[in-house]
Amino acid sequence: MGVVGLGRQALDDHLPGLEATDSAELVAVCDENPEVVREQHTRYDVPGYTDFRQMFAHEQLDLVMVCVPHDVGRAVIEAAAERHVHVLKEKPFATTMAEAKELAEICQQSGIRLMVTLQRRFNPIYTSFTQLAEQIGTPFAIDARYTLHIDDPSDGWRGNTATAGGGCVIDMGYHLIDLILWYFGLPDRITADLSVSARPDRTYDAEDTALIHFAYDSGLYGSLLLSRFIGPKAEEIRLVGSRGIVHLERGRLRRLTNSGEIIESLVREQGWPSAATSQINYFRQVIDGDRPNLSGPQENLAHMSFVAACYQSARTHTSVNPKELL
Repeated sequence: MGVVGLGRQALDDHLPGLEATDSAELVAVCDENPEVVREQHTRYDVPGYTDFRQMFAHEQLDLVMVCVPHDVGRAVIEAAAERHVHVLKEKPFATTMAEAKELAEICQQSGIRLMVTLQRRFNPIYTSFTQLAEQIGTPFAIDARYTLHIDDPSDGWRGNTATAGGGCVIDMGYHLIDLILWYFGLPDRITADLSVSARPDRTYDAEDTALIHFAYDSGLYGSLLLSRFIGPKAEEIRLVGSRGIVHLERGRLRRLTNSGEIIESLVREQGWPSAATSQINYFRQVIDGDRPNLSGPQENLAHMSFVAACYQSARTHTSVNPKELL
């Protein structure tokens, strides 16, 4: 495996996860920052590159971990496809719905496997959600939020829609969108309002906060608050049913009565970097044909249609059916 992009996500999650697995071996690292490349070249004793095309040309890679700014992802995927190198990519899959469809076609034509990193799917707290949800009667309301505080939303490439594809919806929100699709499926209606007003003394166009309402023809409906300015950091989903509530937080899952009394609780101590390791192990099995690709290009078209529906709704001030964007 080669790793392209040596930012925080790669250094804190993917490289430690790779160290802990026997499914893949790190053979090269790449980043546009020469100093970062030198540091990781020394630490892992592997060749370092500042140009991913040179890495593909000089290394015999089976797969590549892609952790680059969103607007660079397509070029790396195209280069990998040309060399028939499989891709494990940091979210999001693409920056637009049109790009997502084009990348899905590129992957299919080249025969490479691509899996988007959605590590919550490899955490037992999150995988236990549906089991408890079956015990609360008929679900009718979802309350979800993912918030954290960044002092300056304009800072870096994430403040610019041209490089990031958007703000908190397409970036951090991708994880909560994945959980909504995993647990409940793609909604039939989405309405969204976006803010770029958290820091009026700064100039940026990637939304800092989003409030999204979504609904299903079955009668289930919900709201999703995303923000990279509202602290403290919080990630949660509450599913309300006719006979109880399931409350999912990072590291904790509870089933409660409708009055709020706890019936049962699951708690997981920090398992770092086990989710990243499990993800690499699983992708190796996907490559070998032993496991289905649960987060492949076709599956992520649904994620991108949810994202696109949010931006279209905010722009037009109308409700949008994401299924019509597929």
